[in-house]
Amino acid sequence: MWKWETEEHAKAVVVIIHSAFEHHRWYAWLIEKLRVEGYHVVMGDLPGHGEEGKYSRIHDETVNEYIKYIKNLMESALSYELPVYMIGHGLGGTLAVHYLKKNKVACAGVILSSPWFALQKHGSLIKSALANLGSLTSNMKLTLDINKKALTNNLQGYQEMDDNLVYKTNVTVSWYKEIQLIMKNLFVPSTSQLAIPILLMTAKQDKITDVEQARKWLLLQSSTEFQFKEWPLSYHNLFHDLEREQVFMYVRDFINNTTRGLGYIID
Repeated sequence: MWKWETEEHAKAVVVIIHSAFEHHRWYAWLIEKLRVEGYHVVMGDLPGHGEEGKYSRIHDETVNEYIKYIKNLMESALSYELPVYMIGHGLGGTLAVHYLKKNKVACAGVILSSPWFALQKHGSLIKSALANLGSLTSNMKLTLDINKKALTNNLQGYQEMDDNLVYKTNVTVSWYKEIQLIMKNLFVPSTSQLAIPILLMTAKQDKITDVEQARKWLLLQSSTEFQFKEWPLSYHNLFHDLEREQVFMYVRDFINNTTRGLGYIID
């Protein structure tokens, strides 16, 4: 993991969890924007991603591995003894919610960007095979139909994702089934629905996730402070797309207002 500390008087700490098949370098723009606004940032690469996954051909990590990684990020962020916020994008948003439901941790709020609560696209299998994933061997390979052109319609954002690390969307059946199970369980009524402040943002032009399911999930939560925003022009990756300056202002204002609500003085 890495830490980027603000040169200003720190207001809060932000933990960023990227989506599947990405890595932390894609988020240089967001990290710098947060630093300039007075936030420390803690981030790294999910297990099997970034340099760690450079020479592997397929994602077969377990959710437990991802959650252990998030726990380490949060422990590092909490050591600053400041309000801690989580930003989870795509699969990172799903994992953030899963972590917060399972762990009692001092999180001041969570920002979810195009979270994977339901996917429009599936692996390169015929529909009948998808309906019978249980009959497929766990180590069988699927290729998820998620290409970079579906992530952003912004040339600059696309160029920020164009690097020397191979973008691979190959996963095992066991990986896919476990992620699908987590998404399904997020909608099961329980006493562990989130009660912390939530900012949920979706993209109207998203070709990867079902944005209506994200809206439904938000209304199931027990939080008394939540916001929902659908960005009309953006594709899936809100922090890389055309409206990202406005998206960031929403994030900044949400963090500042929530931090004020905790009794902190924010300039």
